[in-house]
Amino acid sequence: MEVARIALLAGNSDSAQVLARATRFGRCPSRPLVSYFRQDPKENPKMKKLSYLMMLLAALALGSFALAKQKTQSQGQADQDKLVEIVRSSTAQYVDDVKAATAAGYGPALGCVSGPDHGAMGIHYVNITLLNGPIDPTHPQALIYEPSSNGQHKLVGVEFIILASALPPNSAPQVEGHLMVYVDGPNRYGLPPFYELHVWAWRDNPQGPFVDWNDHVSCAAE
Repeated sequence: MEVARIALLAGNSDSAQVLARATRFGRCPSRPLVSYFRQDPKENPKMKKLSYLMMLLAALALGSFALAKQKTQSQGQADQDKLVEIVRSSTAQYVDDVKAATAAGYGPALGCVSGPDHGAMGIHYVNITLLNGPIDPTHPQALIYEPSSNGQHKLVGVEFIILASALPPNSAPQVEGHLMVYVDGPNRYGLPPFYELHVWAWRDNPQGPFVDWNDHVSCAAE
């Protein structure tokens, strides 16, 4: 009867009667005791409405986050595509014609450059008159060719290069919003410190269109 007395003190006479009968017959009710002292939230219409509202707000928040992320990714892809398209449009005349490149002031330098552990860059045809700038997305400082077994060269990308000495201190040069990479000296190219950015406009790079080394470029045929 102590349990019934507790229920009475809690102000629940129905629960007290149920517990008293259960105690009299030496058994406890099948429902958990807590269910006699408070209503199951699942049976409360207000609680149901609150749960639905919270679920709706959570769904809206997740949807807004997904849309914002998709918009950011789309904008980033558009920026990449813009520079790649500019380069393709401005270098189309050099794709299969090295003579056109040399006529425009580009000359071979360094031979075919392979990566230290993977990939390659290719043969750089550099226009040294552009190394002091300006940075113009339609006039890259270097055209990059891949040698082939038949002796022909194929344009695979370009490299924008500007000497650090041509810029104010603490500069952060960009090409169409893409930051250039700083290369200190001395370096394997024999150049003083410079900034550079590769754009693989004519050959897909699995690592991205602006990564230095391209696993889809080879110097094997040099």
